[in-house]
Amino acid sequence: MTNEELTHRAAEVRSYVVKMLAAAGAGHPGGSLSIVEILQVLYGEFMHVDPQKPHWPDRDRLILSKGHAAPALYATLMLQGFFPEAELWQLRQCGAMLQGVPDMNRTPGIDMSTGSLGQGLSAGNGMALGARLDHAAWHTYVLCGDGEIEEGIVWEAAMTSAHFKLDNLTLIIDHNKLQLGGTTEDVMNIMPIDAKFRDFHWHTITINGHDFTQIKSALQEALAHKGQPTVIIAETVKGKGVDFMENNKEWHNKALDAKDAATALKELGGEG
Repeated sequence: MTNEELTHRAAEVRSYVVKMLAAAGAGHPGGSLSIVEILQVLYGEFMHVDPQKPHWPDRDRLILSKGHAAPALYATLMLQGFFPEAELWQLRQCGAMLQGVPDMNRTPGIDMSTGSLGQGLSAGNGMALGARLDHAAWHTYVLCGDGEIEEGIVWEAAMTSAHFKLDNLTLIIDHNKLQLGGTTEDVMNIMPIDAKFRDFHWHTITINGHDFTQIKSALQEALAHKGQPTVIIAETVKGKGVDFMENNKEWHNKALDAKDAATALKELGGEG
């Protein structure tokens, strides 16, 4: 996809996220909006997947470790053809396909159930090791939040990735610098992220997580790098694309009412 096509798709996904969360009356808009560009590049250019065969053994895998950002992933999967649009409007309803966090047993295109933060990289390690044992070429991507890496299990998993030289695994960190309790700096300072991962023997790349060209370049570099796992630290804006949500922790998990949704959609170029 060209950058122009990706820009259009990102705006479309953001509009879906706003409408889904407004319809559901609950959810996490801020962290969903901050990962939109990353998801569009992954599914639009890099990941080998088949919506008609969601369990295709040779597909690339994605683990959304920050599972509360599921609306962005759901909208992306729908536009890729994994399920019909009508499913989006059942978000969080009892018995629906799409719940507040991803469910691999319920939703086509979901490779790992998440929601309990910190566990995605450990699961990704297992997938990457499995691919190596099977002599398979598919790649595992793990997308996690910056607040999430305050958890010790992430660093145990990071040691494991490096120890086994899992160059068929790429970790992407959504560094939007905000979490439920405030800034990551105030809650539990995680900086410097790049130096920490280098000390854990990872290959590190830092990018603007909303710049398609930089995202593409980083993912290409990660695929080409051998002998180490790669972490891409994506500098992002929480609530990206909606002015009153940007860099505002209140929108970590605040429900959108009809007025909020209308204002956001007008700004995004969708219907108000």
